[in-house]
Parts: sequence; structure tokens; C-alpha cells
Amino acid sequence: MALLEIDRKLLQQCLSREPHAWEAFVDRFLGLILHVVRHTAKSRSLQISAQDEEDLVAEFFVTVVRDDFALLKRFRLQSSLATYLAVVARRVVVRELLRRFSTRMGEAATSHVAVASIPDPGLDAPEKRISNREEVERLMDSLTAPEAEVVRLYHLEGKSYREISSAIGIPENSIGPTLSRARAKMRQTMADSSA
Repeated sequence: MALLEIDRKLLQQCLSREPHAWEAFVDRFLGLILHVVRHTAKSRSLQISAQDEEDLVAEFFVTVVRDDFALLKRFRLQSSLATYLAVVARRVVVRELLRRFSTRMGEAATSHVAVASIPDPGLDAPEKRISNREEVERLMDSLTAPEAEVVRLYHLEGKSYREISSAIGIPENSIGPTLSRARAKMRQTMADSSA
């Protein structure tokens, strides 16, 4: 889909810091970003509160304004602005969900969050990243190669079922059951190691 003229003008107004441009930008894309937040959480079987939704939407908009609108400056005008923002929002939401749920590792938060609670190796100091990566690799050692690949693509790279299906050539409707089996094995490995 091509860039709409209204979005081109809105983008220029934001980058020029015209009065009320940011408010118009937020009004135009708030619904889209909220949809992305809800869809991303649902596709990962995560139940999030209304407060979490608001926080994730706010985190996206903070990302947009960070470094003097660097994210908007990188937009190449080759697709619709909505498509670009949806892709960025999905990445922001996945990163934030991994960060938030990584603090719950070891807690019995919900069975849906068990694998999402594996720490994100990109968020901490180098020593901790090495330790976290070793823990993730140790847990993934209990999985078959296809299960480990699905877990890696879904939880560590934030890919959708469709993207995983295309990448590794298994039917899209097999990914959910594969993830469920893998999560159960990883939970068992965690329980065995803590016993």
C-alpha cells in the first residue's frame, strides 16, 4: 500500500515540529498501536491488563520521539506509514513483553508466561547476557531440534506463526502444539534443576 498524502503531510509536520502535529499523529495512530499491542499479546497467549496495554502503547510512542524522531526519519516512504508503524510497534511490544516477563522467571505467574519469562539476553550487562544465554541454551537442550527452532523463532526473535511456518517449512497449525510441548519440556527441565 502506498503512502497516503495525509500521512506524508503529518510526517512532515511532526518532523518540522509544527504546533499540534504530535497530537494529530497520536490521534491518527493510537487505535492501530493499541490493536498491535492486543494482537501481539494474544498471539503469544499472554493475558495483559488495561494498564499493561497503556504502558506498552506509551512505550511505543516514546520510541517514536526518542532521539529527535529518529524512527520517523528512518521511514523511507516506500510503504504506508501505518504498515511501518505496525511493524515497529510489534517489535517494541515483543521486546517489552520479554523484558517484563523475564522478571517473573521462577515465579508461578501463569502457565502461559513460562517460556516468555526466559530472560532476554539483550537487556542486561554482558556478564548477565552470557549467563542468561547459557540458561536458555541449557533449557533448549531438552528439546528436539524442530522444537528448539520454533521456540527460538517465536520467543527470542518474536516471529509470528506464519513467519515460522515459512522459515522452517512446517504447517502453521502445528506451531502452537509444538510450542506447548516445548514449554512443558522446558518447565520440567527448570523444575528438575531447582529440585
